Amino acid sequence: MRIHDLSMPILADHFRWPAPRQVTGDHSDTQPFQVTKLTLSCHSFTHVDARRHMLPGAPTIDQTAPEDVAGACFVAELSDGAPDEEITAARIAKATAGYEGEPILLLRSAWDRQRDWRTPAYWREAPYMSREAARAVAALAPRAVAFDFPQDYTIRLSLDGIVPPITDHVTHDEILRHGITLIEYLIGTAALTGPRCFLCALPLKIEGADGAPARVVAFEGLAEAPGAT
Repeated sequence: MRIHDLSMPILADHFRWPAPRQVTGDHSDTQPFQVTKLTLSCHSFTHVDARRHMLPGAPTIDQTAPEDVAGACFVAELSDGAPDEEITAARIAKATAGYEGEPILLLRSAWDRQRDWRTPAYWREAPYMSREAARAVAALAPRAVAFDFPQDYTIRLSLDGIVPPITDHVTHDEILRHGITLIEYLIGTAALTGPRCFLCALPLKIEGADGAPARVVAFEGLAEAPGAT
C-alpha cells in the first residue's frame, strides 16, 4: 500500500494567506509544553468547502458526512493542459471516460509541477474551469470533487481585491450549489500512479463553519495491504 500526502503545509508567511502564529513554552521545568496558536481562514491552504459556503441553511462543515469526503476516487487526467487554459466540457468528458460512479472525483492537472504554489504565478496562470465544464462535472453526480489547481478564474482576481458576483465562481455555482462538496487546493497529485485510489479529506470539525482545513491523503494498492479484503 502507498500513502500520498496531497496537502499544502500551512505556512506562517504565505503571500495569499498570512497565518500568524504564537508559540509559547520552551520545555523548561517551568514551561514543560510548547504550544502553538495560529490564526487562519477556514478557506486557506488545502481545505474542504461545506455547502453552507454557498447556501443559507445548508449543512456546515461539522454536519458534512464523512462519506462525502472519504471514499473511492476516480482520477480524471488533465495534466496535458497548458497554463492559463480554459478547461472545456469536452476535456472533462474525455478525462472522465472511465468514471464508474466513484463518490469522489479528483481533477488532476499536476499544476504544482509547472508553478510553485507559494508564488503568485501559481494562482494567476493556472488552468481554470469553464461553466460548461463545471456543469459536466456536476452531471456525473459525485459526492465530492477535488481540485489540484485554482479551479475558478475568479480566484486570480481575488489577489487584486476584485470580488465578482457569485455566479462567476463557476465551480461553486454549478457544483457546490448543487450539493456536491468541494475539496480544494491539493498538491502532489503527480505521484498517483493509477486512475483510482481511496481519498481521505477529513476537515477539522469546526462547529458552524462553512469550511475547514484538511489533511488530504490518497491510498493506492489497498488490496495489497495485509488483511485487506
